[in-house]
Amino acid sequence: MTPDEWQAHVTREAALEIGRWLEARGRLHAPIASLGLGDLEAMASNAISRWIVLQSEKLQRAGWPPEDPIGSFLLG
Repeated sequence: MTPDEWQAHVTREAALEIGRWLEARGRLHAPIASLGLGDLEAMASNAISRWIVLQSEKLQRAGWPPEDPIGSFLLG
């Protein structure tokens, strides 16, 4: 997967996660302007969490060096 394809994949996954968050709260039909700061922060948190999972899986598949601090942080 090229870097551009990876970015498109991660963006799509983040958008799906935001959609799931809105749908679970019955807010999918509401305009963005009606969302409060707490709602926006929760959506961002869910999208970031999804990115971390995807990036961790990618690093693990690539055999990221275990001594690397970022790999250790993401992969545990």
